[in-house]
Amino acid sequence: MNKEEKKPPKYNMWQSTRYMVSLAWREKEKKVLVLGLLTAVLAVGQNLLSLYITPTILSAVENKVPAMQLVLTILIFTGLLMLTGAAASYIEMNILFGRIQVRMAIITALNRKMAATSYPNISSEQFKKLSAKAREAISGNSQATEAIWTTLTELSKNVLGFVVYILLIMSLEPWLIAVTCVTALGGYFITKRLNEYGYRHREEVAEQEKKMWYYSGRAENQSAAKDIRLFNLIPWLKELYAKAMDCYTAFHRRANGVYIWGKIADTFLTFLRNGIAYAYLIYLTLEKGLSAPEFLLYFSAVGGFAGWVTGILGNMSTLHKQSLDISTVMECLEYPEPFELDGGKRLEARDREKCEIRLENVSFRYPGSEKDTLCGINLTLHPGEKLAVVGLNGAGKTTLIKLLCGFLDPTEGRVLFNGTDVREINRRDYYGLFSAVFQSFTVLACTVAANVAQSEDNIDMAKVGRCLEKADLCEKIDSLPKGAETLLNREVYEDAVLLSGGETQRLMLARALYKDAPVIVLDEPTAALDPLAEASLYRKYNDMTEGKSSVYISHRLASTRFCDRIILVDGGTVAEEGTHGELLALGGKYASLYEVQSKYYREGGDGCENEE
Repeated sequence: MNKEEKKPPKYNMWQSTRYMVSLAWREKEKKVLVLGLLTAVLAVGQNLLSLYITPTILSAVENKVPAMQLVLTILIFTGLLMLTGAAASYIEMNILFGRIQVRMAIITALNRKMAATSYPNISSEQFKKLSAKAREAISGNSQATEAIWTTLTELSKNVLGFVVYILLIMSLEPWLIAVTCVTALGGYFITKRLNEYGYRHREEVAEQEKKMWYYSGRAENQSAAKDIRLFNLIPWLKELYAKAMDCYTAFHRRANGVYIWGKIADTFLTFLRNGIAYAYLIYLTLEKGLSAPEFLLYFSAVGGFAGWVTGILGNMSTLHKQSLDISTVMECLEYPEPFELDGGKRLEARDREKCEIRLENVSFRYPGSEKDTLCGINLTLHPGEKLAVVGLNGAGKTTLIKLLCGFLDPTEGRVLFNGTDVREINRRDYYGLFSAVFQSFTVLACTVAANVAQSEDNIDMAKVGRCLEKADLCEKIDSLPKGAETLLNREVYEDAVLLSGGETQRLMLARALYKDAPVIVLDEPTAALDPLAEASLYRKYNDMTEGKSSVYISHRLASTRFCDRIILVDGGTVAEEGTHGELLALGGKYASLYEVQSKYYREGGDGCENEE
């Protein structure tokens, strides 16, 4: 077990419980609390009715009461049992919706946290593990954030029953109560210890379950369908799944052998407790004149009392486990934010008119890394400038863009916006300055227009059309039956249209244009386009970025010639800087890379790469 696993939860059982109770109160779901207590009272009431019905009827028979009085007694008990049972069922149906609503409030809060948290948290292993555990705790009705209400109701019922039964059997010898408690506690702890075998070996079984889910998931995965058929992977997947299943089955076979001993111990202690109680009550009957109805009542009460004791212990154990999951949820929601997401200097409309972003002696090192990804970068993006960032894979281009956009803060140095350190600015306002197309993007399950506008309401359809046209996607969208109202993402809609990789990339470009931010960032925006489509898009690039600052990342060096300035990032530093022509004339790394790329285009007969 590593240090992280040994670390105690931030919040204990009582703090987690108080959080859930307070949440239900804030969400105006007080009925969850009130109906839970009422359910506990009704359950104890039903138990007492069941406890007294037989002794009462037996006493009436012994005393030879009139038949009508006996029938009336039976009817009263039966009616009360039916009434309390119906009330309990009604409450159970109505309390469910409130419990779900409280869990939905937690789901909403976690979704908001995940969507809006500072970017460094997204790549933090600690935050990712914490958020994964938190999502598991809200994933269903049986998870801690909803199941805790059942546990609290059961705990209330058992505590109330314990108190009532103590009062009921106080007239008997105190040592009998002590024997009952001792045997109940002994049986509980022995059974608990043996039943925890599965929990202690959860990593072992989880490993096999993970493998089984993975192999079955790969067999069903649409993206792997071609490989499975082409390479005949089905026998291999079956073999791997069978091995994992054998290990999983073997574990449960061993576990069941352990659980049997727990059942044996519990049976023995129950027999011992009931034997002592039975012998003592027989003694009272023979020597003290205890009546048969009283004998039956006390004997049932002793057994019931043991049930309340073990119930309280079991509920406390369950509540403790659930509190660990709820503590994880609370820790995730309260995870510290390194950025000023709600505070900081607010940007005004005039800040958008002139955007100068300057990196002063900026270095950056990722957590856990032994060396800097970027070192001593000095760079200024001037208002209205078109800047190209080029370099080999791993040179630090993407990290540079993340610093420029405010996704990361430098380890050393400063990033300044119009002379102000970005760390002092409201980060959400700062993000509003950028439109971007990154290599990874998401197409939401909605219409083309909504994907471009990033909204379902107040969409400017004329603007959507202009952006689609600038992105060379207008012809494709117009060919669809519903045009810009066509649905995308077949994971949700069966009649949705599936765009190609290049078309999707153009759609993302249209989205960036629709935002109309003063700074545009394009990270390999033509990677999925063919050379003709790429050339067409480059011809329109000047129009698309007119009056705006723009940063363009590309591996295709010929595509950078329209930029005002090109920087070559190599080894975490700006190795070369200038225009396309100046860098070729320099004869350095840029020129060498360009020569290698243009060679293949010349051999392929593409003359556009030969132009300087």
